Amino acid sequence: MQPPKLPRTLFWAVWFVLVPLALAALTVWALKPGAGEVAASGFGKLRFIVQDQPVPSGIVLFTLYEMLLYHFRYYLPFAANVGLGGRADVPPELRRAYEQAAHLLDEVERVRDRNAKAIERNVPRSARDKLDESLESLKAAMDEKEFDPEAFQSSHEAAVKVVERHLGRWRKGELREYAESIGVAVGVALLLRAFVVEAFKIPSGSMLPTLQIQDHIFVNKFSYGPTVPFTKNRVLSRLPPSYGDVMVFEFPDPNPQNPRQDFIKRAIALPGDTLSVEAGHPIINGWRVPSCFVGAYEFHEGDETLTKRGDLFVEFLGEYSYLTLFEDDRFDGRQGPYQVEPGEVWVLGDNRNNSSDSRAWFGGRGGGVPFPNIKGRALFVWMSFGADGGITWDRLLANVMGRPRLPKEAPQALVAGIQKCLAARPPISETTPPRPKN
Repeated sequence: MQPPKLPRTLFWAVWFVLVPLALAALTVWALKPGAGEVAASGFGKLRFIVQDQPVPSGIVLFTLYEMLLYHFRYYLPFAANVGLGGRADVPPELRRAYEQAAHLLDEVERVRDRNAKAIERNVPRSARDKLDESLESLKAAMDEKEFDPEAFQSSHEAAVKVVERHLGRWRKGELREYAESIGVAVGVALLLRAFVVEAFKIPSGSMLPTLQIQDHIFVNKFSYGPTVPFTKNRVLSRLPPSYGDVMVFEFPDPNPQNPRQDFIKRAIALPGDTLSVEAGHPIINGWRVPSCFVGAYEFHEGDETLTKRGDLFVEFLGEYSYLTLFEDDRFDGRQGPYQVEPGEVWVLGDNRNNSSDSRAWFGGRGGGVPFPNIKGRALFVWMSFGADGGITWDRLLANVMGRPRLPKEAPQALVAGIQKCLAARPPISETTPPRPKN
């Protein structure tokens, strides 16, 4: 009699979902390079690969841990209580063999279905009759009303020998099955990364305070239309970014020292717009983007020993409300006007006076991001590390495009200031830029 379904479901969910998931996440975290460490070769290079692509690496690690746990499934706590190994009256030392026998019967059926003509040509009729006899004997031993360990072992061993002798050329080896499982996991990870969602690590403070250094975010690659495989062309090319989108893109400035480098900024001006920036505040088609002063803000940019200061604002653009930072002792003049060309978008960092964005590219002349360079729109923070290497728990699952928020150590006066600004938010009609004049 099989045990109740709920205990079996919980057993499989814990040991083959939660445990390998936790081990994979812990391994990715443990492989984090130390401060100042360089990716030389060997294990050091592996650590940087894992940190640079944590999601595909995590999927592969999850698969490996799950395969390891599955191999030792009969020895896991509570395995006997949920009936692993078939019948409840099978002795513990024969549970693996009983399950292997069941797999052998299924495998032979599949091999015969797929290779019927080849087996008929290459395996004599007498050998096929012997194979049938051996398999029927195994089935009978497995289905006996009272399980006989000796009869089962004898019939199982005989069946394994006959199957290997006559069908071995069409069977998959255990190593091949493992390799195929890993290959499928790697393939799924690469497909997800290429067409659906990609992980991105925040390397600098150009998007402070919206995104902190060492935030790890997911990027939705379907936001602006799926790309055609191995090209930059989009299936739905008429899905441009919206005002205020935080997006990841390939660096558009043709600098040979930065090939295919990914940037993350906020979309500020769209095709046809005229953009000026006055002391860090954008002006679109002569219209100044509304903002609300929050207060003076002290923060750290990677180095916990160095305190920086600046003015904090909530800016309102389109449907979005987000924080912008204006560091002290930075550029305070006017930039532009810039003309946004068709098929491109101009971007700014939320850390307005300390960001390499559209204003600084192409030798200081400024430039936009071509639509084909855009990878996708930011989703949420799935992992974040502090300067000490520990996990910043309050950052987990933070919505990049959601409600403005500061790190938990921020003064309550600033939190209250943000709430006050949001309460006084202008209507959408007053936060949407006017269309450019022809």
